[in-house]
Amino acid sequence: MSDKKLILVVDDDTDLVEMVSMKLENANFRVAKAYDGFEAMDRIKEERPDLIILDVMMPRKDGYTLCDELKNSDQYKSIVIILLTAVTEAIKSTNYTHMGGKTTLANDFVPKPIDLDKLMEIVQDNL
Repeated sequence: MSDKKLILVVDDDTDLVEMVSMKLENANFRVAKAYDGFEAMDRIKEERPDLIILDVMMPRKDGYTLCDELKNSDQYKSIVIILLTAVTEAIKSTNYTHMGGKTTLANDFVPKPIDLDKLMEIVQDNL
């Protein structure tokens, strides 16, 4: 087992997952990847991450739902969760509300499009 922190990147945009993963690996983190909420839960059960970068809008299970499940679980509630959200720009065209993000138990929020340097600062601040 490595002493490097494990970060799980969850987004249905494969290019974004790759881009964020490369940045994290370059900063000496271990990275696991998932492309929806169900796959993310499988990864979390395989090896508990130190931090999760979690997209809000995904098929099958969205980020708010997964975040709330984790934060209400004794086993996983201490995992740091950073939500990625493009919701503010698309507020009129989605059923996700910005308030939904503010009432969830996530540790932090990063708007899309992602500023990778800002994301890295938030990751470092939370680990």
